[in-house]
Amino acid sequence: MPHIPAASKIDLPPYETIALVLQGGGALGAYQAGVFQGLQEAGIEINRLAGISIGALNTAIIAGNAPENRLARLREFWETICQPNTPLAALPAFAEQSLFNTNDSVREFLGYLNSSRAMLDGQYGFFRPRTMAPVLPYTHFAPTETSYYDITPLKGTLERLCDFDRINHASELHVSVGAVNVRTGNMVFFDNREIELRAEHFMASGALPPAFPPVEIDGELFWDGGLVSNTPLGHVLQQRPMRDTLAFQVDLWSARGAAPTNMGEVDDRRKDITYSSRTRYVTDHFRQSLELRSLLWRMLQDIPEDVRAHSDYVKLAEQVSTAKSYNVVHLIFRNRPYDLHYKDYQFGLAAMRERWEIGLEDIRKTLQDPRRLAMPDREIGFVTHDVHREEIEERMSARERPDED
Repeated sequence: MPHIPAASKIDLPPYETIALVLQGGGALGAYQAGVFQGLQEAGIEINRLAGISIGALNTAIIAGNAPENRLARLREFWETICQPNTPLAALPAFAEQSLFNTNDSVREFLGYLNSSRAMLDGQYGFFRPRTMAPVLPYTHFAPTETSYYDITPLKGTLERLCDFDRINHASELHVSVGAVNVRTGNMVFFDNREIELRAEHFMASGALPPAFPPVEIDGELFWDGGLVSNTPLGHVLQQRPMRDTLAFQVDLWSARGAAPTNMGEVDDRRKDITYSSRTRYVTDHFRQSLELRSLLWRMLQDIPEDVRAHSDYVKLAEQVSTAKSYNVVHLIFRNRPYDLHYKDYQFGLAAMRERWEIGLEDIRKTLQDPRRLAMPDREIGFVTHDVHREEIEERMSARERPDED
């Protein structure tokens, strides 16, 4: 991977909201940590954080520490949860550290070893197998014990690494994480401007069944928000009042991919499609909404003033008059040839460090062009940027251009 130097400090346009939006994706979440490192290097200060699943756990670590300590705490979190629970299970991890950079076939095999170890042994400070897993269909357990793994260790890790008083200081950093109410099936967002957030709220956002149990909060049970939508981007964009917004949307699953040729690839592609979670749909829908708002406002100006004074027109004007701009910078983890269907529970240390570095390189590359951070024109109102997509489009355009003499 070519090394890209850190960006110098960047002076941003006067955005009112600068958001970091983190998708779910298990072990792939180290990519998000790399993106955060690049933003911090460039002096980009986030005032809005939203996450789901592993994105919620990264959110907790970032929001729960002073700015100067966030990167070190993120590193400590990932170095912790990528350790095995038992000493014997450390053998695959040792092999990975020694052999990871050999070749793609070796990396694929080591990924298989580490994902198998995670299934059998769990991850230190994160989850561990239940002694009596509820595998028989005719036996019944308490809802909070109906899973293959126990996530009690995660509560201790979050409480050790996060200052929840700081997380709940909403005037400094607006934080929200998404989960699904098991009883109603509805998506909910736990927001530090509305409630006091605890470790359980972040754990609930990442409680993906059947591996993990629902988390009980105030008498209700909650599962991983990715069951409904794996990105909180829509939640961030739809908040009112509207604000000029720069959002860094960090996805861990790519909606685009090749047709599978074996059953492992089928499972991998299924996950990509399921958990890519309509990020493109959200941005397209929001762009259309802003275009309609702008169109209605221009049409209202053509209506005589005495007609516009009627109550319905006044209400319509109030809804569409606010002109704000939105810029979504989209970063997506791209599969390597050795990233197979178990990539989201491949918690090997070497793989984690590589994903972190990929995220760092991607955001550095993105920040090289200041036009990607520019405030959209009010008439346009909404733009998206994806450095990988732009590179593909440039290559395609170059192939279509006739050769020049």
